[in-house]
Amino acid sequence: MKKIILLAAVTLIGGAAIAQSTSTTKFGLKVGVSLPKYHFTNTDGDDYETEANTNFNVTGYADLPIASGFSIQPGISLQGKGSKTTGSAFGVNGESKDNSLYVEIPVNLVGKVPLGVTGASLYLGAGPYAAFAVSGERKFTVESGGSSSESTSDLKFGNDDNDDFKSGDFGVNILGGIQLDSGFNFGANYGIGLSDIRPGDNNDNGKITNRVLSFNVGYAF
Repeated sequence: MKKIILLAAVTLIGGAAIAQSTSTTKFGLKVGVSLPKYHFTNTDGDDYETEANTNFNVTGYADLPIASGFSIQPGISLQGKGSKTTGSAFGVNGESKDNSLYVEIPVNLVGKVPLGVTGASLYLGAGPYAAFAVSGERKFTVESGGSSSESTSDLKFGNDDNDDFKSGDFGVNILGGIQLDSGFNFGANYGIGLSDIRPGDNNDNGKITNRVLSFNVGYAF
């Protein structure tokens, strides 16, 4: 947690310093819907993924120009992650949903191309992120014979064998969208987790990483 806070502080201080050196620096806020899932790689090298759950994201960011058409966008995000798994057997249908909340620090390099429409630009970007889980819940739903039952439990984050997932996450973001002259923007982001979130000494059983597709609307000023 201390490393995440330190990274956030460095990001903000660096952003403020650059902001003072250019009059075109902008700050913005994005909100949207996230569709997270888990990506599994087993010991044989086979890949498979869970179904996507529905969550949310909120991101505050700075747009810091570094060259014509290019900028650095550091930010701080509340990112919903998790997964959904469904199955059935012997007339019983089951569903498991993980909902986790992460504090995420993205730093993206973004390129912008004018679209020929007054003030509108296409933007594309990519960059690394570091994240730290702050809470999580797992919900089970079972349906059988026309009736259903639900149960919930808190997810445990840490690096012990009895924890559910590691608390830290690291990966890269790929993003793109449309920026309007009015300040509004519309975009999509795909977060690719690179670090194994399986805790303890379970790495011999494979690897689990986060995948998050998100859509957002924002405003830069």
